[in-house]
Amino acid sequence: MSLPPLNTLRYFDIAARTQNFVRAAEQLHVTHGAVSRQVRLLEESLGITLFERRNRAIFLTPAGRALHATTRAVFEQLETAVQQLTRHDDVTLVVSCEPTIAMRWLIPRLPRLHAAHPDLQLQLVAAGGPLDFARTGVDLAIRRDDFRWPSHLYQQKICDEWIGPVCRPGAPLKLEGQRLLHSATRPDAWATWLHLNGQPPCPGERGDFEHFYLSIQAAGAGLGMAMASALMVGDELDSGQLQSPFGFVPDGSAYYLLSNHRLDDGGKRQRFAQWVTEQCQGCLAHLGLVQNDEPALPSPPQVR
Repeated sequence: MSLPPLNTLRYFDIAARTQNFVRAAEQLHVTHGAVSRQVRLLEESLGITLFERRNRAIFLTPAGRALHATTRAVFEQLETAVQQLTRHDDVTLVVSCEPTIAMRWLIPRLPRLHAAHPDLQLQLVAAGGPLDFARTGVDLAIRRDDFRWPSHLYQQKICDEWIGPVCRPGAPLKLEGQRLLHSATRPDAWATWLHLNGQPPCPGERGDFEHFYLSIQAAGAGLGMAMASALMVGDELDSGQLQSPFGFVPDGSAYYLLSNHRLDDGGKRQRFAQWVTEQCQGCLAHLGLVQNDEPALPSPPQVR
């Protein structure tokens, strides 16, 4: 059996909610007779009685109550979906962000975003690597340039990446005898830093974690020394929860905003792009690091 006309179901749903054809007609901006005809058409199509009619009053039959339980849920879901789509078009920004920077940097700063742009609603998706914008519905992606993305994407550089070892305060300020913490998502981080500092490979005990943010968390717990992004540990350095005994150096990579659409159209993408760029560069400046090819601080102390 095919479905009855959708319009008849809509008229029935409003009539069932109000239990009155006149009030249903007022909500639908039609006549009382139009509501009655649409409900009758639905009853004839289904071959069942949905309302009992008594002295100009109407009451749902058991079949009517069963049908209304479904129509009510369906139309409520449709209304919610339409509202969400409308809000998304206007002020909701879907941002895909690498998990470590999302948890350790972006989320703690969302109150600042809301204060600066109270009308902008952010929907955050934690993910890294390549992204299908069309399939996922993402507006913007924050990515480090450790992979190649399609040339048709619009891109805007946010800031350079600065890396350096971090550990819990009170830990020995040397590599010798330390457990070095590694992560599967940045397997070459230690080798890159040692090379940039002109140091040979460092043998010794190691700890391995699946994600970059887990190795940083482990360093804060006193499990060893982790390689970290300055951007992602700035708050802990300020609060004294972590220390960076050898400072930070740029590793040659950088963070970018990626989008299927232009980032200079004056819309929500441009507003977020400007805000996140200012925040990132401000954090690095606070640590004495600048966005160029040379460290702003003196050369880090000799690694022992």
